[in-house]
Amino acid sequence: MNSNDRSKKPHEVKESSLTYDDYAAINDGNRYELVQGQLELMSPGPSSIHQMIHFEIQKNLTKNCEEEYFILYAPIDVILSEEEVRQPDVVLIHRGRKGIIKKRGITGAPDLVVEILSPSTLKRDKIDKRKTYANYAVPEYWIVEPESFILEQFVLVNGQYEPYNIFQQNESITSPNIHCVNFTMAAIAENIPDIKE
Repeated sequence: MNSNDRSKKPHEVKESSLTYDDYAAINDGNRYELVQGQLELMSPGPSSIHQMIHFEIQKNLTKNCEEEYFILYAPIDVILSEEEVRQPDVVLIHRGRKGIIKKRGITGAPDLVVEILSPSTLKRDKIDKRKTYANYAVPEYWIVEPESFILEQFVLVNGQYEPYNIFQQNESITSPNIHCVNFTMAAIAENIPDIKE
């Protein structure tokens, strides 16, 4: 190995395994997540429907759960480790665990993570993030399908997510972990206008 190769190696190692500090120093106008030390560029801004559903879920969680939980929403860094940083759509953190909320973001596993699907995030949300949130012991994970207004609920059992329930229409959404949850997907849908392409 010549001296030029030696001088490049530390840079290559740095590029292959970034940390939160590297991630936080990026200021290029794009949004990223840090996945096993690798930057993943997030898709363009979410659709108007996505944002309206996001707001309605946040509003319902706030109405029912604000006394017990902090309700935070994207963009917010959920720093699961120095090499794993995600930006869920909505997170709940019990007020008794407020110590994991820092100025830079959330440092540890929230009590609930919610992701609202987009065509460009389907695989990331349903497979990649599901594995990540389970690996870092997030007790409950919701995936919301905006086209059909279906909410899939996963609960952590022995280190893996098990499908717990699927909610649609007028079924009351409840949680085995977060007892204040109480709304329906029909209530969300009725506040979303029919928007044309």
